[in-house]
Amino acid sequence: MQLQAFGGCAEPKALQAALERSQLEAVLYADLHDPRGVGVLTFAEDPAFFAARQREVLGAEPFAALTRKPELAMLGRTYASGFEPDLEDWLIMRPRRTVLNPAWPWAVWYPLRRTGAFARLSAQEQGAILREHGAIGRAYGEADLAHDVRLACHGLDVHDNDFLIGLVGKELQPLSHIVQAMRKTAQTSQYMASLGPFFVGHVIWQSPSR
Repeated sequence: MQLQAFGGCAEPKALQAALERSQLEAVLYADLHDPRGVGVLTFAEDPAFFAARQREVLGAEPFAALTRKPELAMLGRTYASGFEPDLEDWLIMRPRRTVLNPAWPWAVWYPLRRTGAFARLSAQEQGAILREHGAIGRAYGEADLAHDVRLACHGLDVHDNDFLIGLVGKELQPLSHIVQAMRKTAQTSQYMASLGPFFVGHVIWQSPSR
């Protein structure tokens, strides 16, 4: 999955029409922090898609006339921990369902990087820290307040980030609140080197879910 952000967009409908013609699987967001800003989330199983077809579409009009924001470009790959009962659904179908759900128009996307100290912890210590973090996420998801897309970006990010997180939901406030709640966890308070930048968007258009 990749998020690309642009400024200088006076007419988002032209971008929507171009994405519809392209038949890319994508989400077009209005950038909450820029009245002429948009974000485009695309995703594919083959990474060559981002160097070929996606490049053709986003490099042509009407996108070519926009101002690209490289500081908000984010790329990540789905991954598994080994405990997932349905690996294909976890890696491919669930992330697509999450970002294409019309009931969840708000989105917050951000990268993060852990400190080296986390990598030096034992597997047992890491597991306890991640379980604390995960319990908060599950509680928000079960209440239909916030749903996450977790992507790895080791070696794929110009800033050497470890992960890319997407939070989506019906309302914006819970997405902000879960970020706040995570501040108190051991992972964020003790083992996080950096968070952000944050892209906050509201869906303009989503490709039809399959």
